[in-house]
Amino acid sequence: MSNRNPPEAPEGRVPEMTLARRLTDYTDPDSFGSRLRRRRMGPLVSLVREAFRRNGSVSILDLGGTSAYWRAFPRETLEECQVSVTLLNLPDSEFQPVELPPRFQAKEGDACGLVHYGDRSVDIVHSNSVIEHVGDWGRMEAFASEVRRVGRAYFVQTPNFWFPVEPHFMAPLYHWLPQPVRVWLLLRMRLGHQARQETVQEAMRLVQGINLIDRRMFRALFPDAELQTERYFGLPKSLIAIRSA
Repeated sequence: MSNRNPPEAPEGRVPEMTLARRLTDYTDPDSFGSRLRRRRMGPLVSLVREAFRRNGSVSILDLGGTSAYWRAFPRETLEECQVSVTLLNLPDSEFQPVELPPRFQAKEGDACGLVHYGDRSVDIVHSNSVIEHVGDWGRMEAFASEVRRVGRAYFVQTPNFWFPVEPHFMAPLYHWLPQPVRVWLLLRMRLGHQARQETVQEAMRLVQGINLIDRRMFRALFPDAELQTERYFGLPKSLIAIRSA
């Protein structure tokens, strides 16, 4: 499980990018994706400040998180509110960090079974574009149940199935196509951040590894949350579930 952010280019080297990939280049603070992410974090900042007023410090468990994602979060808020962030990823995740900035630590685990965390043991459980990667509906239910159990508050974001551009492949209408067509396309071309796949097996793993959901399904997973819809040109781009402590 991961945030599925695009890979960062080595320092001093700028890769060739399509327009769609430039829009979601999170290494560029002025890209559309970076600006949207900063705006999205407004309610999360409020949750952090609320927790700090109660406790004098704030613990955050980021399921499938990366430290790169947190570049969009105000650094001064991390310091002022004494925030500690734990990035939890699967043991074989490609996003296991080598080095982390201050206030961050990394742990291995499965977000669908947080066996080392007690009920309401973390101030805020957070995830960004992760639940659509955990597997089938049963795994999504387990993920949501653990979020609600472990966090006093939580902030969960996921792309909306009904937004016409698939955010992982950056292709219009791609996720609405039949599965064999999506596999066929992946075998023939690069789509967004995803390279052209060499085998059917690789393409199938990519296609089946992403299960976008809509607002009704999201509500069923997080019935105790306030749901917010993030819009782009009036269209429902992402869904956010927020529960305050």
